[in-house]
Amino acid sequence: MDLVGFGYAALVTFGSIWGYKRRGGVPSLIAGLSIGLLAGYGAYRVSNDRRDVKVSLFTAFFLATIMGVRFKRSKKIMPAGLVAGLRIF
Repeated sequence: MDLVGFGYAALVTFGSIWGYKRRGGVPSLIAGLSIGLLAGYGAYRVSNDRRDVKVSLFTAFFLATIMGVRFKRSKKIMPAGLVAGLRIF
């Protein structure tokens, strides 16, 4: 079972809900939940076949790119820098 992948998916999903409660951004909530679901699906696929990492890699790369751009623009560690840095794991 890919516990790291499921943990990453849960963290992204929780972060999108938390961000929505703090700021009220519906597009960010929808995007965060979508990425969280994709990450969970990728973790599920990796749990069934260790070599099936395409969805997980795409999701991590996409989220790291988006958050990396946001971090570069805002220079704030939370949440953009944190999420971009989580891609390493």
